[in-house]
Amino acid sequence: MAAAPNLPGPTPVSAPELVPLSEGARIVDTFIAPGKTFSDLRRSASWWAPFLLLSLVAWGFFYVVDQKIGLRKVAENQIQGSPKAAHQIDQLPPDQRSQAVTRQATGIRYFLYGYPVIILLWNLLIAAILFATFKFAAGAELRFNAALAVIMYASLPLLLRTVLATISVAAGADPDSFNLQNPVATNPGYFISPGQSPFLYSVATALDIFMIWTLIATAIGFASVTKGKRSTAMAVVFGWYIVFTLGAAGLGALFS
Repeated sequence: MAAAPNLPGPTPVSAPELVPLSEGARIVDTFIAPGKTFSDLRRSASWWAPFLLLSLVAWGFFYVVDQKIGLRKVAENQIQGSPKAAHQIDQLPPDQRSQAVTRQATGIRYFLYGYPVIILLWNLLIAAILFATFKFAAGAELRFNAALAVIMYASLPLLLRTVLATISVAAGADPDSFNLQNPVATNPGYFISPGQSPFLYSVATALDIFMIWTLIATAIGFASVTKGKRSTAMAVVFGWYIVFTLGAAGLGALFS
């Protein structure tokens, strides 16, 4: 009997390759499909696009504040929000009081227009902390530039808060109640006076809906680039945020 012919087996189907995303697509997908953006960071961990966008939108907000509110008024409101600072200013003669407010307004101006440097340094710090936690404590495979890219892209939801604040100021927000650190009602702290209870104000301000969105995006990002569990990433990210929030609230209450 003739041997049966060897029939070819089924052709193996290769896994579909992910289509590389442009920087614009990454930015859009951060809001509507974050898993795509953060998965693409394993291919290319560039972070300049969100950094540039964050900087430009912040500058736009600061310009509107300068034009509509005035940085001197911003400085006065900051002083009144801190009982200790307000008491020190009130003890000065009128001319020295005016000079002190002017100096603070000048310092605010330098800080605001140098804000991109602050964004970069702050995000480098957060990226370093989370990189060390995931790599050394959780044993994840992770590169630092990928960690920094996750932080930059995950910060994009905060742009919406800045845009809302810009619209609010441009529409005629009350200069006397304006708070540069918390300019729009996206958290309970907006409705609390910083001088009455600094600790409560700081904790309530941390419960910002856009900040929580950013934290969730950060956890999704680290889970994607490390191929780890989202539950673990959520625990790490929110755990550190609670530590930062309570530490900042304690320091704020101590020095206010």
